[in-house]
Amino acid sequence: MLITLEGLDGSGKTTAWEALQDVYPDATFTHEPTDSWYGKAVRRSEGRDDADPLAELFLFTADHADHLSRVVKPALADGDLVISDRYTDSRYAYQAASLADSDLQRPLEYIRGIHQAFTREPDATLYFDLDPETAAARAGATNKFEHASFLSEVRANYERLVDAEPGRFVRIDASRSPEQVLDSVEDAVARLLEDR
Repeated sequence: MLITLEGLDGSGKTTAWEALQDVYPDATFTHEPTDSWYGKAVRRSEGRDDADPLAELFLFTADHADHLSRVVKPALADGDLVISDRYTDSRYAYQAASLADSDLQRPLEYIRGIHQAFTREPDATLYFDLDPETAAARAGATNKFEHASFLSEVRANYERLVDAEPGRFVRIDASRSPEQVLDSVEDAVARLLEDR
């Protein structure tokens, strides 16, 4: 089973991902961008305000393709539970926001179309819902993807994704205390595994 954790920067999903490692020590825990050379190229691009958003999309996509072949698909083939901190929905939400002012019409649909040819869809996604202002304050606005105005567009894209596949997403109220969020996450994952 592939469970992904998604949400705005600062929503607490990485903290939850780390906490789940104590609860499910035999699971495969992974993340995007990865630590591969593809992921390092993505991180360099994230730090540059002048990076071309379309080129950046393809860096993220290359990292995802490598992640699938090297980590996700082999772990699933072995029958492992895979829990990923960010996955395709991050790309759809963030890169569609980056491309909103480009010549591309319907960037979210364009990005999804590219991925549908080769990706492995998540079985379930925990969506850490948080308002953009709080997310930006928590994240520290250290790069171009962490500003409230940009995160507002990203959140709107996440909501479109949730509306399109409500059965896949579990909404986590990320505005609560870390303890309450972690309790909700652990309950949600336990339910997902029971229903499997």
